[in-house]
Amino acid sequence: MSAGRSPFPLPPVFQELGPDDPREVGGYRLAARLGAGGMGRVYLSHTPGGRPVALKVVRPELAEDPAFRARFAQEVASARLIHGLYTAQVVDAGATEATPWLATAYVPGPSLHEVVRRFGPLPERTVLLLMAGIAEALQVIHAAGVVHRDLKPGNVLIASDGPRVIDFGIARAADSGALTGTGLQIGSPAYMAPEQAVGRPATPATDVHALGALAVHVAGGTPPFGDGDGPATLYRTVHEEPDLSRVPPGLRALLLACLAKDPAHRPTPAEVITAARHHPAVGGHLRFTEDWLPQALATVLTHHTALPEPEPEPGSGSHSASGSHSGSGSGWHSGSGPTVASADWSHAPTQPAHHGWAATTVTTPHRPSPAAATDGPDRGRRRRALGRTALTASVALLVGAAAMVLLLDGPPEVEAAPIPTPTPTPSASASPSAAPTPAYQPVYQGVELAAPDNATEFDLAAGRTAPVDTATWYLGRSDSEFLAPDGADTHLARDADLTLLACLDGLARHETTTRLPFGSAGANTSFCLRSADGRSLALVRVLATPEQEGAARVSVDQYRRDG
Repeated sequence: MSAGRSPFPLPPVFQELGPDDPREVGGYRLAARLGAGGMGRVYLSHTPGGRPVALKVVRPELAEDPAFRARFAQEVASARLIHGLYTAQVVDAGATEATPWLATAYVPGPSLHEVVRRFGPLPERTVLLLMAGIAEALQVIHAAGVVHRDLKPGNVLIASDGPRVIDFGIARAADSGALTGTGLQIGSPAYMAPEQAVGRPATPATDVHALGALAVHVAGGTPPFGDGDGPATLYRTVHEEPDLSRVPPGLRALLLACLAKDPAHRPTPAEVITAARHHPAVGGHLRFTEDWLPQALATVLTHHTALPEPEPEPGSGSHSASGSHSGSGSGWHSGSGPTVASADWSHAPTQPAHHGWAATTVTTPHRPSPAAATDGPDRGRRRRALGRTALTASVALLVGAAAMVLLLDGPPEVEAAPIPTPTPTPSASASPSAAPTPAYQPVYQGVELAAPDNATEFDLAAGRTAPVDTATWYLGRSDSEFLAPDGADTHLARDADLTLLACLDGLARHETTTRLPFGSAGANTSFCLRSADGRSLALVRVLATPEQEGAARVSVDQYRRDG
């Protein structure tokens, strides 16, 4: 895919606060939600002087763990020492408050993960400039005695004047019983170094390996060791050579050096900068000029600059940030406003939230607890030998050039982070057959999965692949088509993009289908499945079929509702 077009519109940059979102934290009035991740939620606010900040609030269950709190406070103190031009500066924190929080400078741009997802691989010069900027950020981070540990496209934001590295060192706070005890994996397998995979300490060279893996993803569209199942990816990282077949030849030598198995053989960040500067594609000068990004990408950065105002303070009508930065920041009351289906803390995805674009990376999805993973349609409904329902329908025509403009500039749609979905308001003009939207809550979004053969299915409850006949709520594949659980309702989108509301509307109108063969379902086809009990719903975007890549690749959004 070229860097100037994409089948996916932008996800919402600013999400409306839901009933379970606080209106104030640490004296900061909140204006919108920016994303959510395994460690907490991220909100937009402003300093008393009016500068926008990204305010990250730790999950309640983590706030109750003494080991996490101690490590978080330590890492926040270290992060305050980092003052780099390519990092998001820490401006305030409440590390010792009842609910810890951290405020960093707001970066008006998307994550690098979302950039590649939407625009595909970036030009060689852009990749070199990104590597140089990120390497400079690593120099500053390492000089403060911090190792990032989780450098990946989702933790790099793209602004008009260069990249910004975020969440540096905070991954270390997660390396405690609070998170590891819940099954949350520390680090992202597709970007982890061999020493991390085998449990050895992380060093600055570990971040250089992550930079190389990140650059392979940006230059070629996929990470060097794949982005599928975590253990398999880590095995390849330790024992196999990286796949750079999609990377421009002029970048391979530098990236191979960064990805050396032995940390001692990797270049330092300073050496990465020097190599980028001397590369012919850069011409001896590392400058983030107006043309450093593809034009289509540079245009969408404007979506991140129209900042919403916070809700008025009770009784004041004020829309400005509070000038008081003392207090517990425990304003977890439910405010008035439109009814939304808000994200449930217990099902937040593991990718760390960031403040430029709804959460980023889709590397290793959250594995829900055993109870959550099995809480799906009744196991008794399944008749594996005979009861799998094949999905198929004729594929609608692709939209024309005008529709592509809407995809580039139209309203954004949910993608990687849990995003509240407004409940439609009934109107006189609404179709009598359209049902109101149930209170579905996002469990995870934008998780990419690949099933290489018929012995693998997509475990929709857990957001991962699994051996066939082991998942309760699943999507399977045969040699010729997708397979759904017996009794599931399915709806095929009329275009390449399917929203939650459009899915529910199609199901309510009984616009369902029973079959979806690979031969008629090309890349970018979208469909949704609703479980027989109506509690689970999955939006599926087909990224590739076995006829194209040998494996069925999909991107999945999973929703749940109570009752």
